[in-house]
Amino acid sequence: MTQASDKSDATAPPKNSDDEYLKKRALQRGSAGWLLLTGLGVAYVVSGDFSGWNFGLAEGGFGGLAIATVLMGLMYVCMVFSLAELSAILPTAGGGYGFARRALGPWGGFLTGTAILIEYVLAPAAISIFIGDYVESLGLFGLESGWPVYLACFVIFIGIHLWGVGEALRFSFVVTGIAVAALLIFAVGAFMEFDASGLNDIKVDDGAFGSNSWLPFGLLGIWAAFPFGMWFFLGVEGVPLAAEETREPARTLPKAIRWSMAILVVLALLTFFAASGARGSAAIQEAGNPLVEALQPDGKATGLSRIINYAGLAGLVASFFSLIYAGSRQLFALSRAGYLPRFLSLTSSRKAPYLGLLVPGAIGFALAAGSGDGARMLNIAVFGATISYALMSLSHIVLRRREPGLNRPYRTPGGVWTSGIALVLSLSALVATFLVDVTAAFIALGVYVVAIAYFGVYSRKHLVAKAPEEEFAALAAAEAELERN
Repeated sequence: MTQASDKSDATAPPKNSDDEYLKKRALQRGSAGWLLLTGLGVAYVVSGDFSGWNFGLAEGGFGGLAIATVLMGLMYVCMVFSLAELSAILPTAGGGYGFARRALGPWGGFLTGTAILIEYVLAPAAISIFIGDYVESLGLFGLESGWPVYLACFVIFIGIHLWGVGEALRFSFVVTGIAVAALLIFAVGAFMEFDASGLNDIKVDDGAFGSNSWLPFGLLGIWAAFPFGMWFFLGVEGVPLAAEETREPARTLPKAIRWSMAILVVLALLTFFAASGARGSAAIQEAGNPLVEALQPDGKATGLSRIINYAGLAGLVASFFSLIYAGSRQLFALSRAGYLPRFLSLTSSRKAPYLGLLVPGAIGFALAAGSGDGARMLNIAVFGATISYALMSLSHIVLRRREPGLNRPYRTPGGVWTSGIALVLSLSALVATFLVDVTAAFIALGVYVVAIAYFGVYSRKHLVAKAPEEEFAALAAAEAELERN
């Protein structure tokens, strides 16, 4: 096996031949078109429309959360346009890790991949807890404790992923369609009860700088609401992780990413305004199920609120299912390249990374059953996400500056100005996580430090040069060396 050209990060070839090594780590190519990928992008996020975002009302009020959502929406729009270009350049399962590896070197690739992995391991664990809460509140199966539901989620849905990626994506598409239809039905019903006076009915904190009825917690409340504004879009950046299982990825991925984001923006606007205006911001700011609360002004269930309650469960299942997929592909790519133990990237006869599914699943179940604190785990996931956003946006800027002649089947509108906006806003969101849950931020930092120590001491010296992302970066380094000579 050839050695990677990064002299500071020597590679160690596997014992098997290159072909044999990669043959045991092959995904099912050509399984998804742009429509299934668009569904996947929406599925990552759709649970955030049903719950979570409303806690931002308690941080910033309606006006503060509205501004935060607009700014975070702008961050995601700019970032997905940047990712569309990057995914067309390098359509591999590495996603953000692969982009950063080319632009920022092995350390940049590892830091980005680890941040993404933190997001996609913690988020499913958190969502499984929310699914358990929904099942218990709906009185399904006579369950009073959440852990059997957590276990069932991981066992059943990982089983579907092991069956095959085509079956998994089609299942996700159907469940996501149910959740989206329910959100549209909710919006119609809620807007029939809409009262603009309820938008700014949260009590004003007179001691907060810049506070008023629209910004009851002042200007700082806008910043504190950033992580909750992200919940309308958190996860959509995972679409490129399906690159190796996509038909015509250079064309399909940019299209799917753009359509996913467009749908999510519409759903965010409808959900935010309809829920806040139907019942009032104060009534839903701490609700675990804000859409149901918005439809029950007297606290009594209605036919529509019951439908939305069950649909919320479908939305949670869709996001849980798709995030399991994303986490397995990021782990697969990092393992295949040697950043993590190589055995984690082995694939089954059905071309599914079975250990990449089972190991994170076991960790997620243990975290869910052991802590039961879904909100904190989501805050940890948000912390990892913001780090990856900053590094991916920086990667776009670096590649545009360093390699302007690189073949780009799709080009980001606005170029580096677009990715520059995403970079600034993602760093602002990273700092905002400390305003919301400093404990979660430091837990995520602790995990990061351990991962960095492992990479620095061991795995950076044992990278696999023939992994697609590593080979792509090595070719770039070789071309640069030729130009210098």
